[in-house]
Amino acid sequence: MVEKDIVITSKLGIHLRPAGAMSDEAMKYESHITFEYGEYKRRANAKSIISVLASGVNSGDVIKLRAEGEDEEEALENVTNAFVKSMNEN
Repeated sequence: MVEKDIVITSKLGIHLRPAGAMSDEAMKYESHITFEYGEYKRRANAKSIISVLASGVNSGDVIKLRAEGEDEEEALENVTNAFVKSMNEN
């Protein structure tokens, strides 16, 4: 298992564009990909846009993205990059 903390930089928090980027990229991998968020360390399935949107993560929050499986390192790197890039697009 590999994991990485990501600070949510979008003023709108996790909205449709970053949620779509995360789930679209995550679906390309066999690994189980989730993220942990909030005070109670809830988990969301990164492959499900509904799960990602339902997390309600706000600007400035930190999520812990996790990947577990044969392609976990590549998955974590590419999902992180796609997600962060989508938050920085105007």
